[in-house]
Amino acid sequence: MDVNLEKEAALVESVLFLESEPLTVDSIAAITQLSKDIVPDCIELLKEKYAAENSGVELGMITGGWALVPKKEFWETLKERYGNKNEGKLSRSAMEVLSIIAYKQPITRAEIESIRGVSPDNMIRLLAERQLVKEVGRKDAPGRPVQFGTTKEFLKFFRLNSIAELPQLDEKENERFELAR
Repeated sequence: MDVNLEKEAALVESVLFLESEPLTVDSIAAITQLSKDIVPDCIELLKEKYAAENSGVELGMITGGWALVPKKEFWETLKERYGNKNEGKLSRSAMEVLSIIAYKQPITRAEIESIRGVSPDNMIRLLAERQLVKEVGRKDAPGRPVQFGTTKEFLKFFRLNSIAELPQLDEKENERFELAR
């Protein structure tokens, strides 16, 4: 292993420690003044370092950027104190609406109501206030209803890099998300 790479990786590690938001390779390169070609090697070195069993943190890709985060096995214990204070706990109804939006986005209020059987208005308002969902466009249909989708805050909340990382639904679960006809 190149001695310089260890020093450069330590610089990247320091930046990731100090930043509160995930950083892209380009951002890390700009902050550290390292070459964009070297940063991925530094990240790989840090991933190996944090993969050790005795480490309480890991290098994670969240919303398209790298961040030092607690290992998943410790997060359940820590998130009450260190999670975003305004997140709070989501009710079962809010989680239901959020999961429908996450798996079926873009989706309208009427489509959510068709799946749930009850009006989602209050839950959509709550989720929008918490910045977990947002308006993403309008459906090309009569009345041009608003369509909703998830946000970067949603990805951060669930520690996902992209929506593609959502757990896959089995056939029975997928049927529950189908629109009532």
